[in-house]
Amino acid sequence: MAFLTNSAVNRANLHYAIQALAMGAGGVFFLAYLLHAGVSVPVTLLTQVAIVACRYGARQGVLPLARRFGLKPLLIAGALMMGAQYPLLSQVRGVDGWLAATVVMASVGDALYWPCYHAFFAALGDSEARGRQIGAREAAAAAVGVVAPLLGAWMLTRFGPLGGFGVVALIQAASALPLLGAPNIGIERRPAPERPQARMAMALFVADGWTAACFFFVWQVVLFISLGRNLAAYGGAAALAALAGAAAGLMTGRFIDLGHGRRAALIANLVFAVAALLRAASVGSPWLAVGANALGAFVATPVVAATMTAVYNLAKASPCALRFHVAIEGGWDLGCAAGCLTAAGLIAAGAPLSAVIGLTVLGAGANAALLWRHYAAGASDDAAVPA
Repeated sequence: MAFLTNSAVNRANLHYAIQALAMGAGGVFFLAYLLHAGVSVPVTLLTQVAIVACRYGARQGVLPLARRFGLKPLLIAGALMMGAQYPLLSQVRGVDGWLAATVVMASVGDALYWPCYHAFFAALGDSEARGRQIGAREAAAAAVGVVAPLLGAWMLTRFGPLGGFGVVALIQAASALPLLGAPNIGIERRPAPERPQARMAMALFVADGWTAACFFFVWQVVLFISLGRNLAAYGGAAALAALAGAAAGLMTGRFIDLGHGRRAALIANLVFAVAALLRAASVGSPWLAVGANALGAFVATPVVAATMTAVYNLAKASPCALRFHVAIEGGWDLGCAAGCLTAAGLIAAGAPLSAVIGLTVLGAGANAALLWRHYAAGASDDAAVPA
């Protein structure tokens, strides 16, 4: 497996796997815990809107810091701040000051972490092996995610919110360790203007943000309610879903690297849309919801591989990968905020949860159309890309 010879990418993937452990043990319970703490469904979704709105503003301060320190120190600082949100979350008891503090810490941590991580991975990765490198990353994260929700549910029920989320914070902090030996990436002060391809990546992130709102955030709320607001049952369902998702990433990544990006994107998004409709149909039935949750994780990984292969290669070809990601992640925030606001408004107006989840189809259709256009402009769908 020659695509694993890039030691810097391997360090980034190991970091990502440890962070996935923290996300699976703590992050996956974020919205569920808010509901558990007495926050209503619409306000829970509006909390996610507040996070992406604050993140949009905080992200504007990333470039000056990156010019001075480089990407790696900011990436490590962002990872530590993301961990600091969990002890704050454990103290939330409704709409209170702790919830506001959690929103601020989560948004600033995300603003530092995600643009730097994506730019870091784009700069260090290999364009000809990008799909397989992303597939390996997502498969490792999904495999870790099999254990993480079970661990998180056990810690929350055994040690309480402060003890459980405190351990998650330590795991998140430990994710910075593999990055210590990785190279730092500097940022030029006066890069050349961005290329028009940034518009393609921006549009992809808007579609992805909308999809995340409907398919993941709204679904987390629905699944938790369908399982009787039981944290242990919710963790078990998340673990089963991660087991399904671990099988899909590597196959899709290799398929893309062989030149079949258009076909992979079309098939992945078509199956993804079908899975969204099945999730919508399962609302109110615990067993159907658990099955739909597992299927959703299996089909989501190929969509991530197809989307991020395109985005990372566009970022690496741009004059500055960090500026590229700072710009386009505003598109993700826009799509996610629009999806969460739409969902919160529909739910407050009495719309069924199944109809809200069905809105995922709009994002999947847009993603498929954009990726079809992107991969058509590159390698032929039937011709292999030489390694």
